[in-house]
Amino acid sequence: MGAELLDPGLAEPDDVVLSWEGEDVLAVRLPQLSESLDHILAAMERRHGTPLAELDRKSKQEIVRLLEARGAFSVRHGVETVAGALGVSRFTVYNYLNRETALNREKAVKAD
Repeated sequence: MGAELLDPGLAEPDDVVLSWEGEDVLAVRLPQLSESLDHILAAMERRHGTPLAELDRKSKQEIVRLLEARGAFSVRHGVETVAGALGVSRFTVYNYLNRETALNREKAVKAD
């Protein structure tokens, strides 16, 4: 996800310091959430072997579903970032999200 490993002496307050047998041995600097979203999108693009904007609608809907599960849309400008990567409008991303919510609601009703 783009984390950076550091000497523990260089750790800042937001970094995670890892200790072994009471001694600080490593610090991990986690990226900002918005940077993580860029990393996730790049990984998805590598996995598909093609720019995300060139995928079919069903594949784009699946990507939105996966991103929602990973909390991508809680990031500021997350919808805009994903829309840009997918080559669709924000409205389309919201439609994909609403479609997924409706499908989940329908599955829950059938399970009862």
